[in-house]
Amino acid sequence: MRPISIPPYIQKSWSLNFSSEETFQQIREAYSVLSKSAEIPEVSVVIPAYNEEKNIIQTLYSLCHNVSTRSVEIIVVNNNSSDNTEALVLATGVKCVRETKQGITAARNAGLAAAKGNYILNADADSIYPKDWMEEMVKPLVQDENIVSVYGRFSFIPIGSTGRFTYFFYEYFADFMRSLNKYLKDEAVNVYGFNSGFRRQQGLKVDGFNHPVGTNEDGWLAVKLRDTLKGKLFCVTNTRALVWTSDRRIQIDGGLWKATFARLKRIFSKKQGPERADL
Repeated sequence: MRPISIPPYIQKSWSLNFSSEETFQQIREAYSVLSKSAEIPEVSVVIPAYNEEKNIIQTLYSLCHNVSTRSVEIIVVNNNSSDNTEALVLATGVKCVRETKQGITAARNAGLAAAKGNYILNADADSIYPKDWMEEMVKPLVQDENIVSVYGRFSFIPIGSTGRFTYFFYEYFADFMRSLNKYLKDEAVNVYGFNSGFRRQQGLKVDGFNHPVGTNEDGWLAVKLRDTLKGKLFCVTNTRALVWTSDRRIQIDGGLWKATFARLKRIFSKKQGPERADL
């Protein structure tokens, strides 16, 4: 069952003082445990970032406090940020690479090129990740060779006027709408860049996140992996992997009800293909 309220451990990460030296030290210590000092990690978590100084520390805090039996590296891709994003990342001890070609596709490809892990997990700089997220997302890829891409569920952290109680019901409605995508469109539209994963070598084999005009990089990669490798996509539904993200995109789109109407219009439109639906 989805939580009605924001769990305390998620709230702790969300409300961090992102300029505190104590916070930086906590992240460095947690990351040292997570990475296990491995030269070649098993898992690479890639985060594209453009002017995310107000969000990136909270995200890194949550990721570095994940509990995993696997060695993990975290890579932030600075995509021409003009704020203190890169300086903040480096202060935590997390690797930061630069990508000067602007755009999410270029940033994700740069992260993929820099990654060393067997498994790639995609994250975003404005989301909070529960402590079991990495383990739950990687597990299907380890256990079943036929699974070529995993994706997960998420809940909203309100920053606008819409309350958490309203989002609780909306999220169940959104889950139902996504289930229809398997039949009315393509399951790949359910794959989001802030909560998905795949095997690194397979991602490189299908030319990474490059995609045709009119499609999205995350969903199209899932399509390429599935169709080229004759595999399947897998949705991780365990609540221990539930990602929390801000509702800023919904607010940008005009609020919850406009976003809901737009979702219904997309799902029941005649157009088919791997273009990604909005949140």
